[in-house]
Amino acid sequence: MTNKLHLLAIGVHPDDLELGCAGTILNHVRKGQQVGILDLTAGELGTRGSAALRLQEAANAAQLMGVSVRLNAGMSDGFFVNDEAHQRRLITYLRRFRPEIVIANALEDRHPDHGRAGKLIADACFLSGLRKIETEWEGLPQQAWRPRRVYHMIQDRILEPTIIVDISTVFQAKLEAIRCYRSQFHNPESDEPITYIATGGFLESIRHRDALMGKRIGTEYGEGFVCENTPGIVDLDQLILPELA
Repeated sequence: MTNKLHLLAIGVHPDDLELGCAGTILNHVRKGQQVGILDLTAGELGTRGSAALRLQEAANAAQLMGVSVRLNAGMSDGFFVNDEAHQRRLITYLRRFRPEIVIANALEDRHPDHGRAGKLIADACFLSGLRKIETEWEGLPQQAWRPRRVYHMIQDRILEPTIIVDISTVFQAKLEAIRCYRSQFHNPESDEPITYIATGGFLESIRHRDALMGKRIGTEYGEGFVCENTPGIVDLDQLILPELA
């Protein structure tokens, strides 16, 4: 298992990260950077499929995206809370992988788990940098570590982004990663109940959302993120994207 990650994407349900930021994950993987995924729960309360199936689908998506590691924190779907016990559990993962960047769930969204997880992740990222909070990994004491930046995905609700990442070259690969979750999305041969995300037009709505984000920065597709702290740059040239062909 890798010792350090450049980027750790943390989502409360398997498939949250594929829907919200798989393009950004793929961008960093294809740069040769170490990228990991941590799912907080197994999505065991999902109407369709099962926890075991979701975990297998998550592993398939991780392999397709080429991430270095994908783990599950084993929290309780629907019933986890932002308290000391859950913060400490998350801190152990942050200190184990020492990411420079963390991607987290949205701070507010249609699904209450998303906003609660977004705040839990943000709080844990801050607390992880306090050296007087003592944690262990596999019986060994851990050193304090605070990610340099936390970015929150834009999920179901369209929020005003702080930044937008161009994902045009990896958008089709993002769709392939999403389609790994065959149990969750529209399948005319399935006899399971139809849910909000299993309707025929749901995945097309993801395409439209990413296309609208891309349009705002002059690219075909984009993923928006909200950052509670103002990002900084070295010079204005860092904000110039290559011209579209």
